[in-house]
Amino acid sequence: MKEQKLVVSKDDGGKRIDRWLAERLPGMSRSQIQRLLKAGDITVDGRTVEPDRKTVPGMTACVGMPERQVLVLIPEAIPLDIIFEDKDLIVINKKPGMVVHPAVGHYTGTLVNALLHHFGDLPGEPGGLRPGIVHRLDKNTTGLLVAAKNEGAMMRLSRQFKDRKVDKEYLAVVWGKPAKGFGRIETRIGRSSHDRKKMAVHRLAGRPAVSSYETVETLGAGMSLLSVRIETGRTHQIRVHLAHIGHPVVGDADYGGRRRDSPVAVDRQMLHAARLAFNHPVTRERLEFIAPMPDDMNSLIEAARISKGEKNGKRVQN
Repeated sequence: MKEQKLVVSKDDGGKRIDRWLAERLPGMSRSQIQRLLKAGDITVDGRTVEPDRKTVPGMTACVGMPERQVLVLIPEAIPLDIIFEDKDLIVINKKPGMVVHPAVGHYTGTLVNALLHHFGDLPGEPGGLRPGIVHRLDKNTTGLLVAAKNEGAMMRLSRQFKDRKVDKEYLAVVWGKPAKGFGRIETRIGRSSHDRKKMAVHRLAGRPAVSSYETVETLGAGMSLLSVRIETGRTHQIRVHLAHIGHPVVGDADYGGRRRDSPVAVDRQMLHAARLAFNHPVTRERLEFIAPMPDDMNSLIEAARISKGEKNGKRVQN
């Protein structure tokens, strides 16, 4: 990604930052600029700012300019754990290590490549890299994900996610024990000013993010199993929020969850999308799906129970 730096002149002081950038970047619309500002892909003096921030002479904006690439999506015969499928949608239990859609450094082996092989075609913008994708999970987060098989289903499912009519519940193994058995985390999340690949909690910049958690079980080895529900879908939201309250997800190298004292080796964040509920885009029937806990999370939980003295602990049932 190329970066372009722009400096506010004396004559440009006092303007809205999004309007000034639109004047300086004729190839980008004002709405595009607003999205980049909110996501933290455009920073001002090294910080994320709101689109209505007023310019000051000498202020420097750093704009990340993605290099244009022409990519051809290739169908790949990648096995999928299909939970449900009909003519309008498919629900998948995503395995760890699978990227949802092509991006820099991951042009093959993605869920999109697998879906194209499975269906032959998917809805979306011509040449787009996210055909059929309504929402996403991080590469090393497992669990339920729904994809659309036609334009109508994609539009209606996307609207449900936008209108917060989709119920999403995650299971996370975290370090520590929350002081209360439950809690609500409400912050703003945007790009980290220290590492552009990471997200961070911001006081004023970024976008609103809301998560609620409840302790399912207090484990040994200084760990707890939490149930987490999200009202918004910001990038890395659960991982950032749990780290923010001092309980990072076990195995999360990006947000402080990687430690040496884990009772078993962990090579990814222990986060699983366990439950997903939404209205069918055509029949409007309420659908609910549950994905079993992956083996590596089960192994970690059982080892943590043993360290607590619960040698006969049973596997968590979803």
